[in-house]
Amino acid sequence: MEYFSAPCSLFSFSSTVIIGLAFLILALLYDFIKYRTRESGYPPGPFPLPFVGNIFLLDPKDIPASLSQLRKRYGNVYSLQMFWEKAVVLNGFETVKEAFITKSEDTADRSPIPIFEYLGFHKGFAFTNYGQSWKDLRRFSISTFRDFGMGKKTIEEPVREEAGYLCTAIQAKEGRPFDPFLLLNQAVSNLNCSIIFGERYDYSDAAIQRLLFLLQERFHLETGVISQILNNFPRLIKIAGPHLKLFKVQNDYLNYLKAKIKEHKDTWDPAVTRDYVDAFFEEIEKTKDNPQSSFTETSLLFTIADLFVAGSETTSNTLRWSILMMLRNPHIQDKVHQEIDQVIGRNRIPKMEDQRNMPYTNAVIHETQRYGNILPTALFHMAYRDTNIQGFNIPKGTTIIPNLTSVLKDETIWERPYQFYPEHFLDSEGKFVKREAFIPFSAGKRMCSGEALAKTELFLFFPFQVCACVR
Repeated sequence: MEYFSAPCSLFSFSSTVIIGLAFLILALLYDFIKYRTRESGYPPGPFPLPFVGNIFLLDPKDIPASLSQLRKRYGNVYSLQMFWEKAVVLNGFETVKEAFITKSEDTADRSPIPIFEYLGFHKGFAFTNYGQSWKDLRRFSISTFRDFGMGKKTIEEPVREEAGYLCTAIQAKEGRPFDPFLLLNQAVSNLNCSIIFGERYDYSDAAIQRLLFLLQERFHLETGVISQILNNFPRLIKIAGPHLKLFKVQNDYLNYLKAKIKEHKDTWDPAVTRDYVDAFFEEIEKTKDNPQSSFTETSLLFTIADLFVAGSETTSNTLRWSILMMLRNPHIQDKVHQEIDQVIGRNRIPKMEDQRNMPYTNAVIHETQRYGNILPTALFHMAYRDTNIQGFNIPKGTTIIPNLTSVLKDETIWERPYQFYPEHFLDSEGKFVKREAFIPFSAGKRMCSGEALAKTELFLFFPFQVCACVR
């Protein structure tokens, strides 16, 4: 028996190896046929490796630079394979314009994000699919933010009030060095609290501190490596691991918002619209007999969650960029000071109507957004139906990545794309001019819903910053 044991063991080992190799070959063949072949008219792109695709071509520290490098080889429209997800990258203003404006409905769907779907964030409007619910919630949110209280007060009033508080907080530093990050976040988040919940907090209040902590933790965890792994391998979501910290932060954030909604529900008076939540309750009441209604307490929760994220991080980061640009460019700072002194002076709070008389300041704010490039790819879109962009066929369900960096720093459009140059937005007479390729909020149906509020915040906060922070 001992004589035959070695050959039998060898045979067993060989069989296992052969079966394993056969399985691997079949898996590679399936992967190649299903994910690596290109349909006729599909955009060109680098050949994807089995299983991982083209992920190795993207520098996680500077994805926009990687996308721009690939553009040089493959053109304005090219394809990538992100593990098993097919994606098309759009570069240049004309390409993005065709996709998001001319053919806005074709590209209006949202690429699924597994961890958000697992947590329920597809029930709001930022991450939900294109459809009636998305249309209803987005339309309601934009109009309510614009009218703020159904016409009873304008959006400008709370912004001007918060700008005054921010100025006071900065002046209290008495010239001592400080990191403006926290103060700016508090100011911007307070505005969201004022509009959504009808109340603002002192900057030292534990409630605003808690909200800011959750928002920051959420942002860092969502953009981290673990989240990227989970989104590409969603079956790992339900397995215990370090990602449970992300889910705890998300749930803490949602519980914070649920408590605020309950406070409102307990004190709601249909005759008085105090804020966004009250206005949403009114819509719930109006449509309560419609089983297909987009307005429910669940959609209210996740819509508010979307609004806080969309309306805080980008605006506060842009304001920080504006401080940095003034410090780096004292000659530009001096011109802004001169215009502020001439139009506003030092004894009153700015108003939006001042904007028409402050072309240089307005140009500096726009150039900060262009140069800072806060959202270099925006949120990914997905093809709602089969479409054709720049002569290439984009099948329904394809992820669409807008490379906004290629637009905001396009060498064929901007005179000095890699320099901070406010004259990009001024004509020969020094008057402010709009630039069609200025799309820091993206474009089309999915453009940032908080654009109007962000523009108001930037113009009213910026003069205070210049006078209080960088003089």
